[in-house]
Amino acid sequence: MIQEAFKFYKPCKLLQPYVRYYWVFSSNQMMNTYTFPIGCPQIIFHKRTPLFVPELGTMQDKLTISGQVNFSSHLQADNDIEMIVVVFYPHTINMFLNTPASSFYNQEISGYDMEDKYLNELAMQVFECEDNDMGINLIEKWLLYRLSMRPYDTTYRVNRMNAAIEQLCVEPQTLVTELSSTCCLGKKQFEREFYLHVGMNPKEYSRIVRFQKALKQMQHQQGRINQTDLAYTNGYADQSHMIREFKKLCGYTPFSLLEVANPYSDLFTIPV
Repeated sequence: MIQEAFKFYKPCKLLQPYVRYYWVFSSNQMMNTYTFPIGCPQIIFHKRTPLFVPELGTMQDKLTISGQVNFSSHLQADNDIEMIVVVFYPHTINMFLNTPASSFYNQEISGYDMEDKYLNELAMQVFECEDNDMGINLIEKWLLYRLSMRPYDTTYRVNRMNAAIEQLCVEPQTLVTELSSTCCLGKKQFEREFYLHVGMNPKEYSRIVRFQKALKQMQHQQGRINQTDLAYTNGYADQSHMIREFKKLCGYTPFSLLEVANPYSDLFTIPV
């Protein structure tokens, strides 16, 4: 009998500025899913079979840090899947790991390679825990502990970057000079900070945001789209610009995407 289940969890109040949500997925059938850049880094705990990413020629480790990516990919697995995923805001994973987000750019990094014994201990506890609700609770306790250990300067820098992210999410076409002014930083210093916390440069990340905003509009219009209006509303220079960007980021034009999938914006949807 085919069994497949998704469950989403909302983080506790103290973690809500940093963690978007957690999700758990289990399945006893083979999986081959095409995914798009979502604009958010993740920590993944594979309790059973890890996923294979053919575009990278990489099998995810049982403990995986999934960074910002600028390409679509297939996720494949055999018929024995159970995973817990922590989804962070675009700029907040640095609050919990002692490694810059830029180190995970376009990569699936083994958490064990980070030589963080406390993260390794957490993974062991999660893998030994049969109840996924309890697993989420263990992860939350670890995240809260890491949060409490961060110096004020780190928290301040992350919160300052939040202003730029919020502005980009409203207007992806915002110039880098405007974003740096929002953060009270010089242009070059802002670009360094952005790369450190988000994991890609501001211009590249704005492409992801535009794409995700367009997906959101398509998602809520249930396929009834005018491409010119879609391009204008989401900050593209024109319809041709939007089509080129869609093909780079998901392999389809907006109309051809509708033929193979229901548009869904991961960045602008919180399913809890």
